[in-house]
Amino acid sequence: MGFLSNLRNRLGEKSTDTSPSLDRQNEKKSASAPSPDAIGDEYISDEAVGEAVQDDLHRGMKPRQLNMMAIAGAIGTGLILGTINALKFGPAPLLIGYIIMGFTVYIVMVALGEMGAWLPHKKSFSGYATRFVDPAFGFATGWNYFFKYVIVLPNNLTATGILIQYWLPNINVSVWVTVFGIAIILLNLIHVRFFGEAEFWMSLVKALVILMLIFMCLAISLGAGPNGFRSGFWYWTDPGAFGPYNATLSGDKTVTLIEGSTGRFLGVWACLVQATFAYLGTELVGVAFGETPNPRKNVPRAVNQTLGRIVFFYIAGVLVLGMAVPYNDKFLLEALNSKVKLAGFASPFVIAARKAGITKLDSAVNGLLMVFTISAANSDIYLASRTVWALANDGQAPKIMRRTNLRGVPIPAVALSSLFCALGYMNAKKDSQTVFGYFVSLVTVFGALNWISVLVSYLAMCRGMKAQNIPRSEMPYRNPLLPWGAYIALAITMLVIVFSGYNAFIPRFQLDKFMTSYIGIVVYLFNILVWKFVKKTKRVKAEDMDLQTDRRIF
Repeated sequence: MGFLSNLRNRLGEKSTDTSPSLDRQNEKKSASAPSPDAIGDEYISDEAVGEAVQDDLHRGMKPRQLNMMAIAGAIGTGLILGTINALKFGPAPLLIGYIIMGFTVYIVMVALGEMGAWLPHKKSFSGYATRFVDPAFGFATGWNYFFKYVIVLPNNLTATGILIQYWLPNINVSVWVTVFGIAIILLNLIHVRFFGEAEFWMSLVKALVILMLIFMCLAISLGAGPNGFRSGFWYWTDPGAFGPYNATLSGDKTVTLIEGSTGRFLGVWACLVQATFAYLGTELVGVAFGETPNPRKNVPRAVNQTLGRIVFFYIAGVLVLGMAVPYNDKFLLEALNSKVKLAGFASPFVIAARKAGITKLDSAVNGLLMVFTISAANSDIYLASRTVWALANDGQAPKIMRRTNLRGVPIPAVALSSLFCALGYMNAKKDSQTVFGYFVSLVTVFGALNWISVLVSYLAMCRGMKAQNIPRSEMPYRNPLLPWGAYIALAITMLVIVFSGYNAFIPRFQLDKFMTSYIGIVVYLFNILVWKFVKKTKRVKAEDMDLQTDRRIF
């Protein structure tokens, strides 16, 4: 009953119970204290605490907003644009890569769902890492997640500006970085319900666009295109399911081909790395758990929708792409050699339409892609600010970062995250494509390290439950693939991280690619060691693990 006492102290015994679990008659009782049977974080309405509670997030994210974010919130340019760099290796490596990493990210999400439904809190992934593993591990996890999103933020703003240059080529990208940067900052400064509403509609548009493009490619492969060619799985035979591995040096257009079994293996591995980048952000919905009412009900529902998104959007998307576009298509090769491939002119879905004889689709798809980039940038600030807020609440960031206004918005955390929009001006130079590529490599490593943090925290929690004789049957949400699936997903993710910089050695060693592929690991380990040295933290013992706080038994 510590929560009830704390709430009464803050409200001065003047709170009004607006619990959705009570009937209308009970809702009208404003003079009495809330019923103990109805107390819990997920049952307390923000309007009940109103302006009295400071330094805390409000549970203002509506279930439909959370569900739509779970369905399409993380779909971004990795699938729409990034697949062009994987399709060149053939349809089979592309499909294999997305299936393997799809399984991995699904396990990450259900592991996060089990923790979020059983022990819901507002401290994101770093809170679980601190609580179940080691405070130093939580410190590294939180800052790693923060770095990931403040690095990808300027890239998404830059991509938006480059997309607009399709119609207005004479206006510098930095102008649009400024315009859209200010817009999304303002959106993140208002109540979370408005952020959730904006994300709801943008996610809905993204879902509809993806479905449209998938059905278009399917129709083309079945002969419904203007050219009337029914390709089906023909391209899996001619030119083939596997293409040769081609490698280039930084800033060089000379291509080195590696054929045979070695080339096929490298092609599959390249698609695994690309699929990792495409799936990054799927855990976005996990950060929103802390601002979602009734997490025991809404968290499992949102997590379960992840599987449908992986199957219908990602796997189905790359499958129909492999049916509609061969890996040696001339449009594909031209797009890969184009200096403007990041501008949306070379989406593989557009290439499929061009090959089928559909004209004037470029402009329409280019405009729709802006929804993806703006939504991604909007989410970047939200995720980064909530992460640094959670760190501050655990004493792992400056105390000022935990301050919130009367609407529950962490203003200092949003301000800090927004500063990184300025990095977008780096991409306004002529070498923006190179800088963009460096940032993508960094983001991939940081994002995969976040998955490791979730899985390690989950396995540590399972270890604690076993030591304290707590059966899984007491958890409100359980997935049949756990806990054994977490070990497999952890092994796959670790392999991807360790060998993500393979291309730095082909055709010869390239320092720039090597640094961007592995500097994230160094930063991650450095943060762990520094925090352990400064704070003298110790690993959380299974028998001493806190498995009671935030836990509610019904």
